[in-house]
Amino acid sequence: MSVLRLATRRSPLAVLQAEYVQAQLNAHGFKSELVHIETSGDARPDVSLTTLGGQGVFAIEIQRAVLDGNADVAVHSAKDLPSQTPAGLMLASVPERRDAADVLVGRSLAGLGPGATVATGSPRRRALLLERRPDLRIVDLRGNMAKRLANAGHDGVDAIVTAAAALDRLGSNDLIAERLDTAWFVPQVGQGALALEVRDDDLDTKATLAKITDVDAMEAVLAERSFLGELGVGCSIPAGAYATLNGGIISLCGVMLAVDGSRSVRAALTGRNPGELGRMLAKQLRDEGGGGALPGWDT
Repeated sequence: MSVLRLATRRSPLAVLQAEYVQAQLNAHGFKSELVHIETSGDARPDVSLTTLGGQGVFAIEIQRAVLDGNADVAVHSAKDLPSQTPAGLMLASVPERRDAADVLVGRSLAGLGPGATVATGSPRRRALLLERRPDLRIVDLRGNMAKRLANAGHDGVDAIVTAAAALDRLGSNDLIAERLDTAWFVPQVGQGALALEVRDDDLDTKATLAKITDVDAMEAVLAERSFLGELGVGCSIPAGAYATLNGGIISLCGVMLAVDGSRSVRAALTGRNPGELGRMLAKQLRDEGGGGALPGWDT
């Protein structure tokens, strides 16, 4: 039996995610090893994601390792993927998804006084916070999870925003001051999920990964990614989408915001076809937002 090579970022959280995939494969009798890759996003931890180019900075080098034959599987946080899958690759598997919500660490929203400082590197999180609390001061946040978490309560930062799933994988749920309701604080596309890519002609590896695929999670991520692909944007634009399934029916909600949170449009649709549903929702939000020209929208 051949050993599957799993390409992953070097960060502690990314390695934990890849090790989870390893454990799932091992439970089905498949052997694997990790291939550690330094991404452009990791190599420049002090530069904002917007400056670096947003989505893709944590994925491109990992995808390249698979395309070049140096690895068999690219292991990503699904939220880090660009809106379009590169030629030669396919999204082969999404294992069981963890909580997709965002959380506050340091203080709850109600516990933040007027003019309090919150750190986040995400335009979506920034805009959603300002939508409800325009008095807040939002500052940038980069670095690995340990560095991010250390910011809360230090150097004038009252709280940070991060993903519930990240803290869960790190065993740090006790740090959560508040879980933000996904109906309002709509998550980033793919948040809480892992995405496993393979070469599109590698049908054997695709079949192997099918053993660890959560069908509902896969459908949900496909719907959310279809939404993102129709918008044609990455994480530099304040937009989010979140899908859940019940009896084969996909419920997909989405949001688009002005960069300063001063205006937002929301909608929700249900259906069975993830690709069609994501595209329809994106078009609806774009139309309701005046073709995407929301006040303060940096296009």
